[in-house]
Amino acid sequence: MSSYRLRSARLHEAAAARGDHSNYAIAKRTGLNQTTLSRICRGVAKPAAETLIVLAQTYGLSVDELIEQQELNASDGAGSSRPTPSDENALTASAN
Repeated sequence: MSSYRLRSARLHEAAAARGDHSNYAIAKRTGLNQTTLSRICRGVAKPAAETLIVLAQTYGLSVDELIEQQELNASDGAGSSRPTPSDENALTASAN
C-alpha cells in the first residue's frame, strides 16, 4: 500500500519564484490556513486533494510535482496480516 506527502521543498521553490518566501505568504496568497499549511509542510498532516489543487494552480505546478509517493510497511500499521514465506517456513519447521 502506498501513501503520499507534500514535497515541501518543491512548493517553497515555486512559491519563492513568485515572491512568497514563507508559509505565511503562501497561506495568504492561497487562502489556506497557515497552521494547516505548516502541518502539511512538516509532514504531520496529509494534504487534501483540494489543497493540492489550490497550491498547484497558484504556483503553476501539477499535483504530481507536489506529491511524493511513500510505501507503507507493517510498522506503519498498514501492513498485511498474512504470513510471509519466512513466517510459514518457521511454522513448518517448528511443527516437525
